[in-house]
Amino acid sequence: MMDMQAKNQYLLTLIQERGYHLRTKKEKTGLLNEYCENTSQNRNYVIRKINTGAYLKTRTQRKKKKEYYDGYVREALVKLWGIFDYPCGQRLEASLKEVGLIERLRRFKELNCSDEVAMKLKKIDSSTIDEKLKHQKEVEHLKRKYHQKRSPLLYQKIPVKLSNEQDRNGLGNIQTDLVEHCGQSARGEYLCTISNTDIASGWWEGEAIIGRGQIATQQGLERARKRFPFVWREIHSDNGVEFINAHLFRYTQQQGFAFSRSRPNKKNDNCLVEQKNWTHVKKYLGYHRYDTSSELNAINSLYQNELRLYKNFFQPIIKLVSKEKIGGHLRRRYDFPKTPYQRTMESNQIDEKKKRELKTIYESLNPAELKRRIDQKLNLLYKVYQKKNHSQKVEIEKKIKPSILTFYIRERGKVHLPS
Repeated sequence: MMDMQAKNQYLLTLIQERGYHLRTKKEKTGLLNEYCENTSQNRNYVIRKINTGAYLKTRTQRKKKKEYYDGYVREALVKLWGIFDYPCGQRLEASLKEVGLIERLRRFKELNCSDEVAMKLKKIDSSTIDEKLKHQKEVEHLKRKYHQKRSPLLYQKIPVKLSNEQDRNGLGNIQTDLVEHCGQSARGEYLCTISNTDIASGWWEGEAIIGRGQIATQQGLERARKRFPFVWREIHSDNGVEFINAHLFRYTQQQGFAFSRSRPNKKNDNCLVEQKNWTHVKKYLGYHRYDTSSELNAINSLYQNELRLYKNFFQPIIKLVSKEKIGGHLRRRYDFPKTPYQRTMESNQIDEKKKRELKTIYESLNPAELKRRIDQKLNLLYKVYQKKNHSQKVEIEKKIKPSILTFYIRERGKVHLPS
């Protein structure tokens, strides 16, 4: 394998001794083919070298400049960077130039370096510090990325449960989630729906609150819990701060039911309520922004009356019974569709008195009338939403129009606004 100097020497021999320039076009082509075949260089590149005379230039080996801030300085910088809690170059420079600090660290045997290195550390500037620590910063970043996450004590008290670890047969095991109604902007406060569903029966209850506060979330959960026809045994939530907080944890202990959570960024651990977030919430309320008390009252009136009765008494759900992998396909088996009311009535975990109450409610309901009332309340909610947007638009126009009027008077001398 020839280096570039040998290739240039070969090309010089080809031109001077074998008379490349004195040859015919056909002979030149033969010499070029020979050279390109032996050196594996591109033909056009070789022609350019011949025409410009680049093969005559000999590259001298530059002597490598001795590094002033060498490896000993870098090693001491890494040590000091860790001592001062990984600051940026400017802050570390200020610490290093503090009078007597490096000598004190050497005296305490925290820094082991020579006098020459200590002198260099006092003179080094911030840009050089950042350059010397570049590799170490990448190392520390990888350590933090793959290091075990530091969780607060509360996260350690609330156990993590996967989807298949949750009790799917006993009534009262609730999956809960928060659905935001912020529209296209998450600024300010807006309404949120606390969505709760029972794993075994599919019974669903929703409650709207303003904001994501801890107390508001706990109170919304309490109101939804009272509407369930059976006692709660456990709630399972995601890792949002509206659920994982001392206030709600204390509430679950006082009420005597367990509290578990999903793995971070694993929605399948809370899959049943995630499904209800669309079919019971977003499908009806849409993706508008709701942020007023009038909208709150309208949504809660829908949740607490018509929607819960319609969904729980007249909307069958299909439960997954088993899942088996055959070859490259998954074969899923489902049970017969039943409403949450039917699944609750078939359970032996609630008393006969509660079953008679549910049966009385069921026999008094008209599903067609419930559907009409749901549509009426949704139309009312949309009117409230339009009225709110219209009033906001009027306020904006009142602020904007004077400036537009001033512009037209100054620029065109006309008082009337353009149509």
